[in-house]
Amino acid sequence: MSPLAGPTSFQPVSYRPSTRTVVSTNFVDLTRIYEDEVNFCLIERPLPATIEGFIYQALKLFGPLELSQPVNPSDFNYTNLWPQASQLDGYDTWLADIELLTTAFCELFELKQAGLRLRTLKIAMCPRFHVDRVPARMICSYGGIGTEWLPEYALDRRKLGMGSGGLDDAQSGLIADQTAIRRMPAYAVGLMKGEAWEGNEGQGFVHRSPTPTAVQPRRLVLTLDML
Repeated sequence: MSPLAGPTSFQPVSYRPSTRTVVSTNFVDLTRIYEDEVNFCLIERPLPATIEGFIYQALKLFGPLELSQPVNPSDFNYTNLWPQASQLDGYDTWLADIELLTTAFCELFELKQAGLRLRTLKIAMCPRFHVDRVPARMICSYGGIGTEWLPEYALDRRKLGMGSGGLDDAQSGLIADQTAIRRMPAYAVGLMKGEAWEGNEGQGFVHRSPTPTAVQPRRLVLTLDML
């Protein structure tokens, strides 16, 4: 069955037009990214113990992982995504989830292939709030701290990028409400619109990489892009 199979009418979700964000536990609600007023869909999922245990061991035992390649979900062999970790319990379950997300992303946008990027991180790669110059991107943080984002009411878009005047986010006025900063839970699926989505220029999803902590020093992040 398609990962996006479900009722044709949308189910109730916690959606507030002022934030331009859909938060749901129903995978089919990823399709709401096509609504003009929505620029982020967050699907919260319970983290399976098998995947949680696998990620914990893999991040503890193995060094950096950096993988970037095009993937056609109809014929791609996922088994070699992380060869070092292939003998750990839960590896196959984790791969099945990556296959699920890749298939869903390609089906949603009618793509033959997607750009898959899988990496471990111990620093914040993009520590400042920003928008991506892409049509759309899917992200899932399997381990460590999840991606942080700002709802629309809590930011001043004029202060993004060069508009900051060289000041950091805390000083530039970009963040209108520090208490409003949100964080994606582990294993949640985020689907964001970027600046290159037709008609969305100036309204791309505003987000940043979190800073790792002593308790969670590394992240394992999957992103999927249109090719």
